[in-house]
Amino acid sequence: MAGALVGVLAVLSVLVTTLVLDKPKYLGASTTFVRAAGLIEASVDAEHVAQNAYFTSKKVKVDWQMLFVVGIFIGAFVSARLGASSKLETVPPIWKDRFGTSAVTRAMGAFIGGCILLFGARMAGGCPSGHGLSGNMQLAVSGLLALVFFIIGGIFTARLVYGKGGA
Repeated sequence: MAGALVGVLAVLSVLVTTLVLDKPKYLGASTTFVRAAGLIEASVDAEHVAQNAYFTSKKVKVDWQMLFVVGIFIGAFVSARLGASSKLETVPPIWKDRFGTSAVTRAMGAFIGGCILLFGARMAGGCPSGHGLSGNMQLAVSGLLALVFFIIGGIFTARLVYGKGGA
């Protein structure tokens, strides 16, 4: 059901943006984090952001993609709160079994992992949703290859972090 709804969302995003903006916009998220960093940096040193070559081409702004990412967070939060099985956990049981009960270690692991993922997404020119969903929706060979390697990387990382008997 979720996969079908994501497919409908992907098609609707292209249809609506083509009708409204005369240019199709595909699902993706990693550029939002770079733009958010630019917005934060601009509040401290606007001149530095204005001289940054990347930001002159990508424009530091709140756009539909940033609102999409905010909506993902809000939707996930609401869904978790409404779900009968949701609970607040600082350290999930599978992490405790492998790495111990330290919430600080768990937070640092999540933060460092997120930084590595974001760095990789920017190097690849897009995130798994951009390449995997939107690229495959366009039948792009690069999207299919990226998706295959995202899956292989996920399996490798899960085995590395959780071992053979984990998740």
